[in-house]
Amino acid sequence: MNRFAGEEKREEKPMKPLTQFREIAILPILIAAALFVVAPARATPQSGVTSMPIADGTFDEIDVHVKTGAWKALIDTKGASDLHLVQNTVIPGGTFGWHTHPGPSLVIVVHGAATVYEGDDPTCTPRVVQAPSTFVDSGGDSVHLVRNEGTVNLVVVVSRIVPEGAAQRIDFPNPHPGICPQ
Repeated sequence: MNRFAGEEKREEKPMKPLTQFREIAILPILIAAALFVVAPARATPQSGVTSMPIADGTFDEIDVHVKTGAWKALIDTKGASDLHLVQNTVIPGGTFGWHTHPGPSLVIVVHGAATVYEGDDPTCTPRVVQAPSTFVDSGGDSVHLVRNEGTVNLVVVVSRIVPEGAAQRIDFPNPHPGICPQ
């Protein structure tokens, strides 16, 4: 007898074909998931940007409906909102990186020119907004990049409204690498 004292003889059961198939089928899924976790897409951080806060405030729910002649405005929030006023200066070659915001931004281009790229444009065609001018950044799913492709500093003043306590900016990876700038 070649068994140790107290050891019982165990009967080995053959693996069922269905169990083998499940283990083999799951292996590629686990490998793919591991690769995805190990190498996530990288965000494109801002560079060459200096921000100077002007004012911040928190508002309870906003329910404003105004009509003056042909002009009208509607602001209707659910829950409290933070309003941020900031001045950003971007050196030539500087960029805000690919990002979005959880709420809309009203942007005034005070000096220089903002070159805007939209993430949902597969051709990544730039739109140049020269000072003195304005543009609206709708936020939400609107991923975009703003760069200073000029030779003088770009200065913008931004009014941004977001849900109370929310980050003002959400970084994203380049939506069209090789087509859009970093």
